[in-house]
Amino acid sequence: MSQFRLEVRVKPRPGILDPQGKAIHHALNSLGWEGVDDVHVGKAIYLDLVADDADAAMEAAEAMCRKLLANPVTETFEVSLVEEPVGAES
Repeated sequence: MSQFRLEVRVKPRPGILDPQGKAIHHALNSLGWEGVDDVHVGKAIYLDLVADDADAAMEAAEAMCRKLLANPVTETFEVSLVEEPVGAES
């Protein structure tokens, strides 16, 4: 077993209202950055987990997203491996 660090990016689905993104977009325009077309606010979640291999770690993280970390009705998610295993667990 090895430890893996994964990054989960959760963001609003296209077409879903994003009040935080709209507020930031308006503020950026007010501050002079008028070239910003749109803003979407999401979240990044970093997981350190122990798994047999990278595929198992990714599969576990995706299951976590489907059950808890992302709302499938309003959000999408992406999981990526940030760090390869740093060592074997005893």
